[in-house]
Amino acid sequence: MTQEIKIVLVEDEDVLRENYQELLTLEGYQVISFDNRHDAFDFFQNNNVDIAILDVKLGNDDQEGGFLLCTELRKKWPGMPIIFLSSKSTEHDKISGMRLGADDYLGKDVSMEYLVVRIEALLKRFKFITSNRKNGSVSEPKGHLIIDDQQSIMLWKEQSVHLTLTQFWICKQLAENPGKVQTYNALMKAANLYVEPNTITAHIKTIRARFKELDDAFNCIRNERGTGYRWIEIEV
Repeated sequence: MTQEIKIVLVEDEDVLRENYQELLTLEGYQVISFDNRHDAFDFFQNNNVDIAILDVKLGNDDQEGGFLLCTELRKKWPGMPIIFLSSKSTEHDKISGMRLGADDYLGKDVSMEYLVVRIEALLKRFKFITSNRKNGSVSEPKGHLIIDDQQSIMLWKEQSVHLTLTQFWICKQLAENPGKVQTYNALMKAANLYVEPNTITAHIKTIRARFKELDDAFNCIRNERGTGYRWIEIEV
């Protein structure tokens, strides 16, 4: 399976880039690496890529180059898995990455074994989502919300909510179980991924922000401290 998988790695530090490329190649992946976002984006435009692994800082003159590249990729290829692998790994950094559309955000202190597990999990999830899209349908309205499983999109007050596939499945799990607390594990299972709870929290913050872009009064997702989240239906 891995021999068919093409990974683009964008990392500005030569030694790290070469090490990651060598180790991922030994795992059986086809790895193409770049030290800047411009050359990487040119490659994306002319080649099929299965997954992108991005550093945030891409040189002293491009401190948030990875964030900019992630934004460009999401606009053109909304379904492609994207992982940030960065030494900038504060909660603020992670939330920023998730809001831009990343599916996962890892610090550079993670082991290669863990990185490979995350890659495999994302690839399996996106394969599952793609293979099941054709069997979906548009749901009955849930208040102001309409869920289109076939296209993996949501409409809020007849306006499209800009969510990644990860965020779509998390939000779908909440909205289709109104009033019921969804634990972190339940939300992970719904999105077919395994991450730390704070990654789910970052996704929830982004989901709320996306709805609030359309409706300042949006308040359907409630935090259940230490447990998870709950979708509260409101009167139409």
